[in-house]
Amino acid sequence: MNVPNFITVSRVVLALATLALLYFPGGKESEHQTILWTAFGLTVLVIWADGLDGYFARKLKQATKLGAILDIAGDRAVEMAYWIVFSSLGWVPVWVPLLFLVRGTFVDAMRSQASSEGYTAFGAKTMMQTGIGKFLVASNFSRFTYAVVKALAFCLIIAAQTTLLKDSWAQPTANLMVYLSAAFCLVRGLPVLVESKNMFVYKADN
Repeated sequence: MNVPNFITVSRVVLALATLALLYFPGGKESEHQTILWTAFGLTVLVIWADGLDGYFARKLKQATKLGAILDIAGDRAVEMAYWIVFSSLGWVPVWVPLLFLVRGTFVDAMRSQASSEGYTAFGAKTMMQTGIGKFLVASNFSRFTYAVVKALAFCLIIAAQTTLLKDSWAQPTANLMVYLSAAFCLVRGLPVLVESKNMFVYKADN
């Protein structure tokens, strides 16, 4: 296993360990607060590590097709783990993880088909063909904004459970980030489903 792939797998493990902490209330209130802030700090680390695998893949010239697949799978696993745990704890509505699950399943299926034909999700060989599709799905602006919104949602959801920030600006802001994440999820997923049909039409015509 090369360095980038090791980082990808380690990030998933760290995310799962971080989320496991949220199920341990601690014996005292002070311990519970320590657990929450520890989970908050580790979540920041998980988010920060998101770009490390790609950085080292380029730096060490270890970019591979397997690494690209693991990167997307790792991002999806971390994302779904957070939404599912937050839902199980009653911190977000159950429709949130269901939305990300359904959207992710169909989008990944279309991207798998595109990959078999030599296309990629992003980059110069992106499967997106229209200008609006490329902007919403493959542009650096869209991807970065979506990542920031989700990162803020994950961090603020945990922070809003602490005594320091409970019943403050953190909860409504976290809710806003959750709804924005859901909106981005739909807006960035629909172009993939709409434009991917062209691949199947092309095959049918030939």
